[in-house]
Amino acid sequence: MGSVSGTEEGGKMKRRWCSCSKEDFLPEESFQSWANYRKALGETGLRLKDRITARSVDKFEITEIKARSGNEMKKSLSWWDLIWFGIGAVIGSGIFVLTGQEARDEAGPAVILSYVVSGVSAMLSVFCYTEFAIEIPVAGGSFAYLRVELGDFVAFVTAGNIILEYVIGGAAVARSWTSYFATLLNHHPNDFRIHATGLAADYSRLDPIAVVVITVICIAAVMSTKASSRFNYVASIVHLLIILFIIIAGLIQADTENLTADFAPYGARGIFAAASVLFFAYIGFDAVSTMAEETKNPAKDIPLGLVGSMVIVTLCYCLMAVTLCLMVPYNHIDPDAPFSVAFSAIGMDWAKYIVAFGALKGMTTVLLVSAVGQARYLTHIARTHMVPPWLAQVHGATGTPINATVVMLVATAVIAFFTSLGILANLLSISTLFIFMLVAVALIVRRYYVAGVTTEANRKKLVASIAAILAASLAMALLWATVIELWVWYVVALVVWLAATGYLWWAVPQARTPEKWGVPLVPWLPSASIAINIFLLGSIDGPSYVRFSIWTLLLLVYYFFFGLHASYDTAKSSAAATGVGV
Repeated sequence: MGSVSGTEEGGKMKRRWCSCSKEDFLPEESFQSWANYRKALGETGLRLKDRITARSVDKFEITEIKARSGNEMKKSLSWWDLIWFGIGAVIGSGIFVLTGQEARDEAGPAVILSYVVSGVSAMLSVFCYTEFAIEIPVAGGSFAYLRVELGDFVAFVTAGNIILEYVIGGAAVARSWTSYFATLLNHHPNDFRIHATGLAADYSRLDPIAVVVITVICIAAVMSTKASSRFNYVASIVHLLIILFIIIAGLIQADTENLTADFAPYGARGIFAAASVLFFAYIGFDAVSTMAEETKNPAKDIPLGLVGSMVIVTLCYCLMAVTLCLMVPYNHIDPDAPFSVAFSAIGMDWAKYIVAFGALKGMTTVLLVSAVGQARYLTHIARTHMVPPWLAQVHGATGTPINATVVMLVATAVIAFFTSLGILANLLSISTLFIFMLVAVALIVRRYYVAGVTTEANRKKLVASIAAILAASLAMALLWATVIELWVWYVVALVVWLAATGYLWWAVPQARTPEKWGVPLVPWLPSASIAINIFLLGSIDGPSYVRFSIWTLLLLVYYFFFGLHASYDTAKSSAAATGVGV
């Protein structure tokens, strides 16, 4: 679509649209000939060592890397836009579909506590993201943050999982859209899907409606970020009004016996198992951080937008979960369209149409914000040449990354066409919890390590403290995952975590003070984020980890044959031209 070709005008490169060439995809020296490529492969070990130790800097991400898109993204968003983007990004299929699935099969009425647990984890991550987004206001989100603090290789592994997160998240929401659309028309959710009997059960319900919805969203996302924002907050206001109706109407028909008779039928293990899946319901707020590059005043707008939207979302989720569990017994909840079926069960059949309409509006805004966010992630990743730079181009007229938007949504449509929601939700939670854990680690590194400022002794203390925090958190997760019930081992792991975090707080001086806004209670808050994210990872089923491992293996194969050499060449060229290259 776009091209790097063009003419100089006023010192700025003017890009020509609708042109593709080899230079758009593999412009690096390593790919100019087979001889060059064989030489690059022979240097894989040396290049990998360079990329593992390479760290970017804030200014380089904000200026040099951002300039590789050719055109600027338009700064048109305020805190008001970001709050509604946050609400629109999060409230969708998670609350309208997964609540019923997890209440019936994993937690019972205690699904309310599952939402609290996952909400606390999400809020801790929100704080970590906010500090980074203010100080590094670029489209790359967590990819850019990790490049600066943990290095190029860790950032790439994260980048691959970010892409997986958005593709799977969008596919899951699109399939849920079909389910509620069918409910709105008095059909079973699978009535509008094509049953391909020759495929495995989890992949045999083909969903053409999901593909159509994703296509429409793609068109909207490439037109204008500000127009998308206006549509989003109008739709989100309507959505919140429908949620208010669901809560009030549902509570009028409440039966406390449904909530109290058997509050936690599956015990604590069921609560945390549900929390690990329901974390999916909070996914999307990180898309707001990718819009920092288009925000008028990041220092003021981002904290208000991210924290404000998450508070509203968490409150809505807990109230809706309470309402559902008061309306019908947990074992009678429908896993596909829980709220619609619940209203039918209590004699308010007409209300299911309002619920289905609200769910559709919510899922539509989730898809829209996801499309905007995922394209900006991919744009910044492409700026580093870890993926083809063609994907980094920003269209001069719309100020949006059209190439990245189209590619991401095509991949989303393919996944949505085949794959069931249950598989998507579990796999998505692994990627997201992994990313959020790394961002919390990066925040600790950012505060406590600055090259040339932090002494070698303090650097060793920092590394030891982080290693102990990770080890204690992983130990608790493994104890939980392997169903070891001896509480003394949990106490030991908790004591190690407290000691490591306390030692870091007491013995290592912070090397950096945030200039505009900083996460409170460092290192305690990011350390808690690390612990809870890793612990929730211990509640996810084994098959999801198998799929996650396959995806990670594919990422590494791509990286060793293409991404490593492209990013290495780009960094060296940049260093030669500017004196700085990562």
